Amino acid sequence: MGTGLRLGPLLRYVEWPDATGVAYRPAATVWVEADGPGTAEVRCAGGAGGSARTFQVAGHHYALVPVTGLTPGTTTAYEVMLDGQRVWPLPDSPFPPSTVTVPEGPGAPLRVTFGSCRWAATGAVGRHPAGADALGALAAKLAADPAAERPDVLLLLGDQVYADKPSEATREWMAGRRDVSEPPGEQVADYEEYTRIYQESWLDPQVRWLLSTVPSMMIFDDHDVIDDWNTSAAWLAGMRAMPWWRERLLSGLMAYWVHQHLGNLSPSELAVDPLYARVRAVPDGTAALRRFAAEADADPARVRWSYRRDLGRTRLVMVDTRAARVLDEQKRAMLGEEDARWVGEQVLEGREGRDHLLVGSSLPWLLPPLVHDAERWSAALCRGERGERWARTGESLRRLSDLEHWAAFPESFAWLTGLLAEAGRGPDGPATVSVLSGDVHHAYVAEADLPGTRAHVLQMTCSPIHQRIPYALRLGFRFGWSRAGRWLGRALARHGRAGGSGPGWSRAGGPWFGNQLMTLTLQGRSAGLRVELARRDGRLVTTHERAWG
Repeated sequence: MGTGLRLGPLLRYVEWPDATGVAYRPAATVWVEADGPGTAEVRCAGGAGGSARTFQVAGHHYALVPVTGLTPGTTTAYEVMLDGQRVWPLPDSPFPPSTVTVPEGPGAPLRVTFGSCRWAATGAVGRHPAGADALGALAAKLAADPAAERPDVLLLLGDQVYADKPSEATREWMAGRRDVSEPPGEQVADYEEYTRIYQESWLDPQVRWLLSTVPSMMIFDDHDVIDDWNTSAAWLAGMRAMPWWRERLLSGLMAYWVHQHLGNLSPSELAVDPLYARVRAVPDGTAALRRFAAEADADPARVRWSYRRDLGRTRLVMVDTRAARVLDEQKRAMLGEEDARWVGEQVLEGREGRDHLLVGSSLPWLLPPLVHDAERWSAALCRGERGERWARTGESLRRLSDLEHWAAFPESFAWLTGLLAEAGRGPDGPATVSVLSGDVHHAYVAEADLPGTRAHVLQMTCSPIHQRIPYALRLGFRFGWSRAGRWLGRALARHGRAGGSGPGWSRAGGPWFGNQLMTLTLQGRSAGLRVELARRDGRLVTTHERAWG
């Protein structure tokens, strides 16, 4: 038998024209994992295609195939070959052909579907312990009607895998290869176990087909490595004292680079990426990738996980809110100085030629007011505003209640607020400036009141895709938006001597609970939002719609 397909294909990058549409030569990339070394090839029905040799990491074989020759304004079916043998579509597949859709020009409507937090665990006879999977429900909807309107891009905003909460089946598999009574116990320990949870997440038949036919962009959050990853300097010091932590972190960064980060990059970026070149130039790229991960751990400023995409007249800037943090309590920052400079440049450069600006942040910028002020209070306590005893209390509350969003980094919150305000100023700037987030296991829309800003400045939060939230937390998030919740938040901020809260914002929709997705449709200078909930019968139903412009 020849080389087989182990995982994928995932349609990752699809080229959009820039705001002018000049010199538009569309291309795409398709990611696969094979079960051995070989040549991966993508063949499109219209003659477009491409091929790439696999590269090896820790005994696994991957390829990111560049696809060229695509025609603007077309949808083209494709198949995947490994060493000349067709491995996709699968024999007797019940799904429509996987396709690559290329926009016609910069004025084409753009549909961005987004969400976060997808736990891949299933129960008996395929039942999901956290209810219906929203990605599976989207796949079923599109597969049932191939002519249905589909997303142009799928934005997965963190917790694509749960390294600290594997499924029962994966825990049993782990117990067969090592002693799970020893730390880290029934959590992911190394690269091989990371490959297992990616397989479990992406081999679900519906989700596998969806990812093969809808382009995806991704960024990590904490559970891709471990809960509360980089929440504070004290947390990090404690983790580094654990003998298993270094292997866990390096393996997590390596697995993220292979499975998620590479596909975020354009063919031109891949062509000049030194690490990608090093990994592909040797029979086994494990050592080169491991050195890179160790350097990223030792000095986060040496690596940039954030990236930018231009989708016609819409710009997306995806921001790393985990690995790039500065954790010194006296100068806490969500991003290091160099990362913040880069993000600022991408947000502001050419804004006069943009109809819309999207900022992808796994962690929400605007929260329910009570939660926002509680995070500012905790940060002030940890900074020492009320003395050493309260500092210890603040650290305990930070970890217990996950108080680690933008509000927990007050200077970074103020910086991002100012940046978004500047981006939305002036008659020629974008019509909407939207922060797209997840993490908090519910969904809502908030609109900021930024003086002098003409654009609608919005926080759109959608989570989870497939997870659970305790009933008590549902009540807490609802209370967080209430008048009494606002009063309590202000009282906490005063106790912590946290200073003013910055801009005002109001809830424009939600909160909504359950497994769900949001779709933002952008055309011209208008924007429309749809919220869809996955029902227990696997149907995806609309629960909210809203338009701007």
